Amino acid sequence: MRILLVEDNEDLGEAIEQRLRKAGHTVDWVRDGGEVVGAAQTESYDAVALDLMLPNRDGISLIADLRRRKFNAPILVMTARSEIDDKVSLLDLGADDYLVKPFDLRELEARLRALIRRTGGQTSSTVSVGDLELDLAGLNASVGGSVLDLGKREFRLLEILVTHAGKVVPKERLMNQLFNFDENVSINALELHISRLRKKLEGARIGIVTVRGVGYVIRASDE
Repeated sequence: MRILLVEDNEDLGEAIEQRLRKAGHTVDWVRDGGEVVGAAQTESYDAVALDLMLPNRDGISLIADLRRRKFNAPILVMTARSEIDDKVSLLDLGADDYLVKPFDLRELEARLRALIRRTGGQTSSTVSVGDLELDLAGLNASVGGSVLDLGKREFRLLEILVTHAGKVVPKERLMNQLFNFDENVSINALELHISRLRKKLEGARIGIVTVRGVGYVIRASDE
């Protein structure tokens, strides 16, 4: 998924970015509070991890501003213990959750996954289409009980398609969610991943269908 990371501490920001990218997420890292609204309006994000103490603009005013602008992605606030008294204000203004620093990066990742699931109306970390089952927490997929050998980016692509099963996902959205700004890739990279997924799903009771000029949709074979 595509995540907007807002953190001015270089060491912490780098650690979070590496952790999320290693898990297969696309991460855009902003270090200045004055750049957050512009970034949020430029791209479509699945979640935001937001520090409160930022150069040029504080996190609390940013949350209020983003919600006024109809920015609907879930916002996870990363806050120092001394700021914990602001938690009611944070939630009232539109934050969805918060973590007190220092925190375990595994918990941050798990909280973000939970927020994204909740936003999409999912109550479980396991989703399925036909005989394909995805474990979003364990980052694995299986067909009829047999585990698929997927790369992290292949898994994320499959996750996007499965969580929007029956709906066409535009190529532009897939490109935005799979690849980072600093990756010089073309649409051919996406098509290559789609081709590899199709080969690995041969024999499964699902199919990835191309909607020419638009994108892709995954459907159970009996639909």
